[in-house]
Amino acid sequence: MRERTLTIIKPDAVSSKNIGKTLSRLEKENFNILGIKWIHLTTAQAQGFYHVHRERPFFPSLVRFMTEGPVVVMVLEKENAIADLRRVMGATDPAQADPGTIRKDLGTNIERNAIHGSDSSQSAEDEIGYFFSKMELV
Repeated sequence: MRERTLTIIKPDAVSSKNIGKTLSRLEKENFNILGIKWIHLTTAQAQGFYHVHRERPFFPSLVRFMTEGPVVVMVLEKENAIADLRRVMGATDPAQADPGTIRKDLGTNIERNAIHGSDSSQSAEDEIGYFFSKMELV
């Protein structure tokens, strides 16, 4: 089934000049990029996006990290996009990620792990709508 998912190249990957490497991997995995934006999240935007983690102890640190520099936000599409992106990204903690995954190769730790991806069809729909209007998706 063809699906859409959202991904974010996080500030750590942007600042270490890994945008091209990340895009190349996604294209190699046959993801179609339907929308792409270069943005610098405000505190309010980061808090809104990560609202599901609001009660978790890492929330303030996550918001601080996601606002420290620009990010690249994308809508991707392909068959089984959500599961495939999760596989390509690797485990949240780069130390636990499989070799050859984006997080293993480009991430530093559980927070600075280079990339975000939607974890379900409902979160994909919500996250895409958070950053993109329908008119912005090709």
